[in-house]
This record gives sequence, C-alpha cells and structure tokens, in this order.
Amino acid sequence: MNLYERPVLFAIASVVVISVGTLVTTFIPLFMPSTQPVSRYIKPYTAIELEGRDIYIREGCNNCHTQTVRPLRTEVARYGEYSKPEEFAYDRPFLWGSRRTGPDLARVGGKYPDAWHYRHTVDPQGMFAKSNMPAYRWLAEKKLSTDYTAKKVAVLGYGYGPEEVARQIDAFRLQVADPNFPAANQRALVTPGPVRGEITELDTLVAYLQKLGRDVKELEKRSLERK
Repeated sequence: MNLYERPVLFAIASVVVISVGTLVTTFIPLFMPSTQPVSRYIKPYTAIELEGRDIYIREGCNNCHTQTVRPLRTEVARYGEYSKPEEFAYDRPFLWGSRRTGPDLARVGGKYPDAWHYRHTVDPQGMFAKSNMPAYRWLAEKKLSTDYTAKKVAVLGYGYGPEEVARQIDAFRLQVADPNFPAANQRALVTPGPVRGEITELDTLVAYLQKLGRDVKELEKRSLERK
C-alpha cells in the first residue's frame, strides 16, 4: 500500500508523527530536572510575600512592569545582573512580561526602603510629578484576608504547613504594627487608624516587592566567592 496515494491515511499519519514529535521535543523536557534548575539560595515566597504577589497580579502591576533583565549591556547597567532560570523556580505564573510602561522590577528588592514603597504606591505623583502610575491608596485602607493563604501555599508546594503559615502571618502583623518598624512613620501616614494594628494589602505588596531579586544577590555573592 502506497501511503502517498491515500490522502486520508497520509493526513492521519502526519498528525500522529507531528504529535509524537511535539510531545518528545517540547512537553516531556518541560518536566525534566535539567529544564527546571533550582538553587538552595532561591527561597520560596513566604505566606505574606505570596499574598502580596497575588495583589500585584490582581491590580495589573505586571501589565506595566516586567520582571526579567535581558543579557544586554544597557539593561544590566540599569537593572543589575541579567535574569537566571533558577530564580523563577517558585513563580507560578511567571511575570516576565514584555511591556515596560514602568521600570523593570526584577531587582527592586532592597533598592529602596519600605517607607519609599509606602509613599510611592499611595501617591506616585507626589514623588515623581510626571509619573503615569495610578495611585493605590485603597491598598493601605484594606485589611488583608488570609482565609485561603494556607491553601495557596499548599497548592504551590512551598514546603510549609498551616501552622507555619499562621506563625508567619502573626509575626508579620507584629512587625508592621511595631512602633519601631523602620517604616512606621510613613505607614501611619497612609494607613487609617482602625487597620494600623492589622496587616493591610499594601503591607503585603511592599513585602513582595522587597523580595524581588534579593535571593539572586545572595546567589551572585556565593558565585563570586567560589571564583
């Protein structure tokens, strides 16, 4: 039987061959360890950082800010070391992006103090008159809901259970409500009195922003020490 003389069978055979080829060359490698590099210096998000990341996505921040530094001289000079695969091991989904209405945030963690983020998020134009970023004042006025935090952490497989999640939440609440909190004065200016003793959505967003790129800096430090 000549397959080329039977168009229907030829089409079916073509689909089968292409499907098998796609499975072998594309989907199977996605689940192989070699395509999912990890580093002991890259830590999972804490429960609070994860909530902040969800708020970041909910508010559409990733529509204007990328989180990937390309290996180009100009980008490295402005944003820091180019992005490595292992630093996204716990990002689900990835927030690499391609549109930079605002600056890239892949290395923003530790670049500014917490107080800067509280002020900037609530009143961007108060810091940069020509900024086109909208103000997110309501984040400082809304108490964080933690009803599903433990479930989120479990689904993502971050490796700590409900008791650890509760401990992280309680510890963070005490931290931000402490009068000695480094950003206490600025936080008090933007946070209404009734929720100052609670965790607000803005608190978690700031925690998430301060996480971005900080583990990578430790990874780079260790790499330099080994050279």
